Amino acid sequence: MNNKIIYIIGIALLVTGTVGAQVLPVPAKEQSEPIILTGGTIHTGTGEVIENGVITFNNGVITAIGEVGQVAPSGELTTVDVSGKHIYPGLILMNSNLGLTEIGSVDVTHDYREHGQINPGVRSLVAYNTDSHVIPVVRSNGILLAQVAPSGGLLSGTSSVMQLDAWNWEDAAYDIDNGIHLNWPRISPPRRRGRPSAMSMGGGESNFKKYYRELDQFFSEATAYAELVKPKRTNLRFEAMKGIFSGEKILYINVSEAKGIISSVIFAKDHGVKKITLVGVGEEALLMKDFIKENNIPIVLGNIFSMPSYEHSDTRMPFKMAKLFNDEGILTGITYPSSSTAYNLPFAAGQAVAYGLPKEDALKMITLNNAIILGIEDRTGSLEKGKDANLIVSTGDILDIMTNNIELAYINGRAIDLDNKFKMLNNRFQEKYK
Repeated sequence: MNNKIIYIIGIALLVTGTVGAQVLPVPAKEQSEPIILTGGTIHTGTGEVIENGVITFNNGVITAIGEVGQVAPSGELTTVDVSGKHIYPGLILMNSNLGLTEIGSVDVTHDYREHGQINPGVRSLVAYNTDSHVIPVVRSNGILLAQVAPSGGLLSGTSSVMQLDAWNWEDAAYDIDNGIHLNWPRISPPRRRGRPSAMSMGGGESNFKKYYRELDQFFSEATAYAELVKPKRTNLRFEAMKGIFSGEKILYINVSEAKGIISSVIFAKDHGVKKITLVGVGEEALLMKDFIKENNIPIVLGNIFSMPSYEHSDTRMPFKMAKLFNDEGILTGITYPSSSTAYNLPFAAGQAVAYGLPKEDALKMITLNNAIILGIEDRTGSLEKGKDANLIVSTGDILDIMTNNIELAYINGRAIDLDNKFKMLNNRFQEKYK
């Protein structure tokens, strides 16, 4: 047995022995009886707030919502009194590698990228690990759905939306293969403070031309392939691309610089891409706000808790961007880039509130707006009759780190166990040091 095999076995024992020693919560069973939550303040996710509200759901679907006295429950229901508490839609995490990586410093726990630059057929769906110990931690802070996306290269692969309480990836799948992720190469060398972006693809004009030619050739061939009624030979990479030309899939372009926003959008439209979303955008996108509005392109803000992009930047610009884009009428979502700390998503939205973004608009940016961007707004993202019963109950404002306290969570009406490794370790050492 060589040293490499011994090393891998040792890491596996480390992961299963230290992390795996903590038992994962058991996924919830299907909703078996109608449930009514009564007396709480309902934040619908559409901007509406219902004081002293009532919401009922059955078979995983919301059946009624309104004020106490306006909703007449029918039949026998399990009543849950949430008086004085707040009811929200389940939060949605965008563009994340949640479930694809476990321990940052242990390479064998990473499964979020493949070799090569162009891999549109790589599906994050089948690599999603429902036994990840990160998922219960993220879920316990109100995040019930996540867009799980591959990364690396020029075309990273295909993402899917997963619900965060399941035995396996098949059960977790909420919206399968909904988009392809393109990392647009930088035109200018990175000038950002600190370490260059991992998505810069080297930067510089010569590198940009090289990567552009590679992408142009591939997209041209993929477009021609998509027009064939019955290809003589099946090409799996081209098959994966068909959806972005038909409008069935979204092209998510990871780009931050102003020049890159213009060139990437023009490139995609010239090749017949129907739906485009810009992800990981920063303050340079503000310079392109008119261009973004003209082309009706949604954006997803990256890390709000980041340093300003340039030495001359407003030091609080990352906190202000959500309001500035919202004021322009641009459909904006918020995400949190690190899966291991993605539980901070509601606090990222809350930080934007402190810098002028209305609170209910901030909630929309991590619920309904993200659902619209993903194309699943007819099923989730807000609390409305007929939508899936994906909701959370907190004793206080979930956007405020001092009052956020999730007590109940439901995915498709299933009552979710909110225990996690953090809580188990806290309880353990509370016993030791009390």
